[in-house]
Parts: sequence; C-alpha cells; structure tokens
Amino acid sequence: MIPDQQGPATPSAAGKFDDEHYPGYTMGRAADMLGTTQGFLRSLDEAGLITPQRSAGGHRRYSRHQLRLAARVRELVDQGTAIDAACRIVTLEDQLHEAQRRNRSQDLNTVD
Repeated sequence: MIPDQQGPATPSAAGKFDDEHYPGYTMGRAADMLGTTQGFLRSLDEAGLITPQRSAGGHRRYSRHQLRLAARVRELVDQGTAIDAACRIVTLEDQLHEAQRRNRSQDLNTVD
C-alpha cells in the first residue's frame, strides 16, 4: 500500500536537484566522477580549497560546485602545476567568476 501524500513535494526538496551547492556526492562517488583518488580530494580539503559538508556519520559530502573546482585543480596538476599553486589559481578564478556574475546582475538591475 502506498501512503497518502500530503500535497506536492516541497519546493525546497525539488530545488536540491538544481542547487549547485547542495552536497549530494559522497567522497567515493566524487573521486570516481573526477577520475582521481579520495586522497586527492582530502588534499584539497587540507589546502583549504574545498571544505565538504559532513553527513550525520561524519562522511564528506561534495556539491557540484566543489566538484567543478576539484576538476579544474586536477587539470592544472595534470599539466604540472603544484597542488598548492593550482588551488590558489582556482580560488582566484572562482572569485573572478563570482565578481563578474555580481556585476552582470547589477547591470541588469540598473535603470538608465
């Protein structure tokens, strides 16, 4: 028997699928998706680039945004950049992208 539902799914639950900051990936799944090791992900946490959320059991959980940052670091490391330098580059790129996004948003809200 299927229990009765109390109306439609909550918007916050449905929105998690679209939220790039929702920590929906376990460390193992994240490492598989990136084609790297779990140790590589731990090193990004130690370097301060990515601070994954923790599940109730203490396991690291990663968002799509964090996985994009990790993928970019891996790309730089594969090209011969030291991991600390790669983390700094990715941090600066991410800050620039966020500033550009805010500027575009402000430009859209500005009335001539």
